[in-house]
Formats: sequence, C-alpha cells, structure tokens
Amino acid sequence: MGTLDRFDIKGRSALVTGAASGIGLAYAEAMAEAGAAVTLTDIDADGASREAARLRELGYEVRADRLDVSSWDDVAAAFDAHDRAYGGLDICFANAGIDTGAGFWNPAGHRNEDGQVDTYDHNRWDRSIQVNLNGVFYTVSNAVRIMKKEGRANGRTGGSIITTASNAGLVTEPIVGLPYMPAKAGVLHMVRALGLELAEFKIRINAIAPGPFVTNIGGGWLKKDPVARAAWDAIVPLGSVAETEQLKPLALLLASDASDYMTGSHVVIDGGMMLGKYK
Repeated sequence: MGTLDRFDIKGRSALVTGAASGIGLAYAEAMAEAGAAVTLTDIDADGASREAARLRELGYEVRADRLDVSSWDDVAAAFDAHDRAYGGLDICFANAGIDTGAGFWNPAGHRNEDGQVDTYDHNRWDRSIQVNLNGVFYTVSNAVRIMKKEGRANGRTGGSIITTASNAGLVTEPIVGLPYMPAKAGVLHMVRALGLELAEFKIRINAIAPGPFVTNIGGGWLKKDPVARAAWDAIVPLGSVAETEQLKPLALLLASDASDYMTGSHVVIDGGMMLGKYK
C-alpha cells in the first residue's frame, strides 16, 4: 500500500457531533471530501440539516440528525440511526462542546466579577461538565457499542474515534471559564485510558487539542470583533488565529489508516501557543 493510499476512507462511514458549524463542520467536510458517508449531528437541527443539504448538492453522501450530547437517550438514538443508514460505523468525532463564559481574568487587565470561583454560577459549571465531558463519554460509549457490534456481526474489526479537547486542558488559561479546563483535561485523560482499553478491539481513540480557532463559540467574537482578532493574532507565535480549514488534514490523518499505530494520543494544534510568549 502506498503512502497516500493509507489516507483513503472511501466506503467508510463517520458520525460527527457539533457539526452544524465551526470545527465539527470542518471535520464533517473533511470526511465527506475524502469519500466517507457522513452523519452531521448537532443540537442546532436546522443548521445541521442546512449544511448536510449543501454538501449533498456538492455530490457527497451525507445525512443530518438532531443531537443533544448531554442526553444519553439522544446519543444512543443518533448512533442507532446512523447504524441503520450506513450499516455500521467506522469513524466518530466526539466534538460537540459549549463555551462556559469568562474566566477570572479579563484581557483588558481586570478581574471578571462573575468569573471567580466564589461567584461562579454552579449551574454554568454543571452544564459545562455535562456537555463538554459527559457528552464526550456518552458519544464515545455509543460509538464503541456500534463498532464492537458490527465487528462481531460482520467481521469489521476496529474503528477510529477522535475527540476534541483543547490546549486549555493542558495549561491554565485565566481568560477561559473555569469548568472548561477540567472538562477538557478529563477528555484527554479519558482518551489515554480508553486507548488502553480498546486496543484489543482495534478501536483507536485519539484527541485533537486545538488552540485559538475562528468559530461560533463564545458568540463568534473572533469573527465579529477585529480588535479582539488582532490582539489574538499578535500573541500566536505562528502569527494568526487559525481557520477551521486548517484542521482538515489532521482530522483525515486520525480518521484513516495513516494513523493506524496511534491510540491514546493527543495532538496539539495551536500555532505554538503552548510554547510560551516570544514577543
């Protein structure tokens, strides 16, 4: 098999959570462009349906489904529907996540009154953990359920699961809402633990840990505020905040046989942010 052949995912199927926009949509586009049949899921059902229709018009095999990853029943139903539609599951992106509001420090140089640990709304904490950590567990659990079932029934061994973590799960970010960081750190440790558990079944699981990307999270402020965008561009060692298109090659690597010796890993893609400030 040639090197480029190892990236071939034609004939496989993928399910992506949080696929109506941003990083999840980029993952879904990458899978469709590479030849996989894809289910776009999102709590924004209209957005997922709109993007699925757009991709079908381009000739790709895609479908959409509404999914609230904080609901076990929703997640199980979405995976069962994908299984019925495509006769199995080969690739899963556990991507859906939410913003958790401001951290304790404001880039303007002062503390945020509602971002302190003693003032933080516990309902925001609970919601963040439910979506950003429990939702990943629900997604991965059901992906493995389908992958194991199809493997036993059809001899289709293995599969690839990719979670979206964050560089904020590896370093502290004072401007990031408090619960986001332990949730993403939990995702990274879950990936390590499950890499070991699932190796026997040839199911690989890895994490992508993005840094600053232009998405709709946080109200899409990096899209809307050129001053904020310029400030972020200035502190990224490679010179700018990233566009979600830049995630597509990494997504394909981890989804395909090109990464068949990788599991339990996390891959940081943050323009060098974790290396520290250089100016």
